[in-house]
Amino acid sequence: MKVILLQTIDRLGKAGDIITVKEGYARNYLIPKNAAKEATAGNMKILESLKKKQAAEDAKALAEIKTIAEKLTGLALTIPAQAGEEDKLFGSVSGETIAEALAAEGMKVDKRDIILDEPIKKLGSYQVTVKLHPEVKASLNVLVVKK
Repeated sequence: MKVILLQTIDRLGKAGDIITVKEGYARNYLIPKNAAKEATAGNMKILESLKKKQAAEDAKALAEIKTIAEKLTGLALTIPAQAGEEDKLFGSVSGETIAEALAAEGMKVDKRDIILDEPIKKLGSYQVTVKLHPEVKASLNVLVVKK
């Protein structure tokens, strides 16, 4: 049975995709949960108009995200932390700490979008990547100083 996905579902596809699934799965799970609609001629026309509208909204959102990325790239973030001998921190600076410091600067970024190979455990200057969109990444300069 061919269905149009209304939501992105892992292992099936993204919202707006036309996929073929077993009839029971479509009728008993996807359609009752409003995750899909049957791929009829009328629904296909509605899908095309929704795709055009969605493409315009995505382009606008991507432009806004790119301006945020430019602001982040130019930003030098200073995070005070307690440190002991040899500039080792008591604890660490994680993505959550960086997200809170960005929020104090007026930039709202989710902690899961901040990419750290491992938490920062020493004083110094670090380049941190922030994934704002699958197509847009920004590089942020983070300076960890002694409190």
